[in-house]
Amino acid sequence: MRVLGLDIGSRSVDAVWLCDGEIVDAAVADSGFDPASVAAAFVARGAHDAIVATGYGRHVARESFAANVVTEIKAYAIGASKLFPDARAVLDIGGQDTKAISLSAAGKVADFEMNDKCAAGTGKFLEVMAKALGFSLEELGSASMAAGPGIQISSMCTVFAESEVTGLVHRGEDRGRIARGLHESISRRTLGALRRVGAEGPLVFAGGVARNPAMVALITQGYAGDVLVPVEAQLVGAYGAALSHTTGGLS
Repeated sequence: MRVLGLDIGSRSVDAVWLCDGEIVDAAVADSGFDPASVAAAFVARGAHDAIVATGYGRHVARESFAANVVTEIKAYAIGASKLFPDARAVLDIGGQDTKAISLSAAGKVADFEMNDKCAAGTGKFLEVMAKALGFSLEELGSASMAAGPGIQISSMCTVFAESEVTGLVHRGEDRGRIARGLHESISRRTLGALRRVGAEGPLVFAGGVARNPAMVALITQGYAGDVLVPVEAQLVGAYGAALSHTTGGLS
C-alpha cells in the first residue's frame, strides 16, 4: 500500500510518501496564497494508492483529491509516537498555531491544548519580530543564543510586540538581548501550555520552529524531561497523517 500524507498548513505544505509503512519520499513547499494548488502539485506526482490530509487545508483536500482526513492532534501524536515510541508528550510550534499534547503509555492522546486563535509565539510571530529587528529568521535564533540576559517583552500580541520591539531598537537596546527576551517569553508561554496538559516524560518537539536553536535550548532548559527533536521536525504531521491510514487514526 502506497500512502501520501499531506499536512496543509498556513505557512507550508508538507508531504510524506509511504510504501508499506516505510518513507520513500518527502517534500516541503511554501503554502503561498493557494495552498490547495501546492498540495495538488504533490498529488500530481502519483506514486500513491491513498491520500490522507491533516492541517488547516485538510477538508479542501478531501473535496479536491478525495483524501481521507485526520486531525492535527492525532496526526502529530501518531507521527511522534512512531518516531519515538517512548514519547509521552508532543510540542508542535508551527506557522500560526502551537499544539501541546500529552500522550498515554500507548501513544494515544491524553490531553491537548491548541493555540489557533492568535499567532503569538508561532513561526509567524518570529518572522515579524525578526524583520522588526533587522535579522533573518535564522539570524534571530543565533543572535538570541549569543546574547546576554534577555530584555523582557511585555506583550505577546504580534502587533503590540512589534511596536514594543521597534521602540526598544530606536532606544539603542541591544538587538540580541531583545531577541533573547522574545524567545524567553515564547518559552514561558509554551512551557505553561505543556504543564496545563500534564505533559511529562520524553517530549517530541516538532514543527518548523523546532529548527530554531534558541527555542530548543530554552524548552530543554525549562522542561522536566528529555526533549527529542526529529531530524525532519517539520514532517511529523504529514508522516502521522500517512501512518493513520493503517493505524485506524482517521477521523
